[in-house]
Amino acid sequence: MSKIFIPENYTAKLSMYDTQKAIGLIHTIFSEELCNALNICRVSAPLFVSAASGLNDNLNGIERPVDFEVKEDGSYCQVVQSLAKWKRKALRDYDFHVGKGIYAEMNAIRRDEELDNIHSVYVDQWDWEKVISIYDRNEQYLKSTVTAIVNAICNTDERMRELYPTLKTLTPVLRSVSFITSQELLDMYPDKTPKERENLYVKEHKTAFISKIGGPLTNGEPHDGRAPDYDDWELNGDILVWNETLGTAFEVSSMGIRVSPESLDRQLTAANCDDRRELDYHKALLAGEYPYTIGGGIGQSRLCMLLLGCAHIGEVQASVWDEATRKACKESGIQIL
Repeated sequence: MSKIFIPENYTAKLSMYDTQKAIGLIHTIFSEELCNALNICRVSAPLFVSAASGLNDNLNGIERPVDFEVKEDGSYCQVVQSLAKWKRKALRDYDFHVGKGIYAEMNAIRRDEELDNIHSVYVDQWDWEKVISIYDRNEQYLKSTVTAIVNAICNTDERMRELYPTLKTLTPVLRSVSFITSQELLDMYPDKTPKERENLYVKEHKTAFISKIGGPLTNGEPHDGRAPDYDDWELNGDILVWNETLGTAFEVSSMGIRVSPESLDRQLTAANCDDRRELDYHKALLAGEYPYTIGGGIGQSRLCMLLLGCAHIGEVQASVWDEATRKACKESGIQIL
């Protein structure tokens, strides 16, 4: 059985019909807000990529991608786990210039995901990427982009509440972002786990950006795992908000300024992933053939959960769940799609 938490006296804010309608509206409204905030446009994206290309996202480096053989030539493809690398290649191939970018409606399968209220085998994201200059590779630019994304979320929240007044107001507490590094968070709560640190900090500050994730901290451990070949570990982070329905810190986005040839070189060695240097994508990046970019993923189902006050991700997306989870949800009035 997946790990499931049933909030006390939980009741869905909207009917099943209105929930489905609201999901569509959130997708439309937030896409518009995100494009305006970041100066990006929608593009079509692949469901799978060649296994030999090195374009699939390795996430934390331990997740197994779903793969299959193509009958025509016997080559192998992998269902995407995210589009972090594909987007950067697309920006180069499409000849996008500094200040402009793209987003795609990404659908992925992560078969090794540990299932609970907010995690599913099926992942859907607004996966975005934007060309920047070498001079934009700094914390100030990263923070301004985080603020723009949070404002897009809050603007979407305000427009949804105009349509559905029964939804709880989130904007006043979410719009102000508190920035903290993963090392500063460890220094504040040295005897806590990373998740416990996040909960304590985000409960107080409501919206936080925890930065510098991937490299080891002073305790010898990273705050969380990050693949070495997409984010620069010194210029990345997670956007988390306090989820009142679940009573926990709730990640809505992982993002960052992408690796330069120099930081990729360092991080591949640090992560014991030097074998990736022989992949086409990594060769081109190390040779300086890709533009400097910033990018990330914003969970579509996660955002819908947050704005609609849902207790389980299965209320806003159709996925697979074990029978015990379905039974527990049904008995608690949580209607799983």
